[in-house]
Amino acid sequence: MTNAATIDPLSAFQGDGVEEITANHVEVIETVISSLEQDGSAMVNHSEEGYLWKFKYGTVEVYVQLTGNTDDDTLTTWSPVHKLPVQNEPEMMRRLLELNCGSTFEACFGLLDDSVVVFASRTLKDINPSEISRLMTIVASIADENDEELLKDYPAP
Repeated sequence: MTNAATIDPLSAFQGDGVEEITANHVEVIETVISSLEQDGSAMVNHSEEGYLWKFKYGTVEVYVQLTGNTDDDTLTTWSPVHKLPVQNEPEMMRRLLELNCGSTFEACFGLLDDSVVVFASRTLKDINPSEISRLMTIVASIADENDEELLKDYPAP
């Protein structure tokens, strides 16, 4: 992880080289993670498919994926909050839809494999450092605010 004090997120879009832009997207993401993560929990994996980070925020794990550096590539953030199946699943799904309608901002609740997740994704076209920070912070905050209550209200069968 990069030290947050050494990164100027607003400089991420200065310059004209694609390599520089990619490096700065990574720097901005790592700066945000360093401000959110707890207990030195952040990990990163870099492969041909892009970057994948994982960190702990409150009681949840948050994942951040950057698929590349073109305008069509994406920044995706998600956090699992509950495993399926659960007791009274239809009631939980209704509750999640109601939350989606009014309290998740740019994020949403969804299903990924057999997990309920808080999810947000955006293409890189015209993205700026504050949007990167907001996307990651919203997902982490909403997941942490809702996971324990969902686990309590909808236990496994």
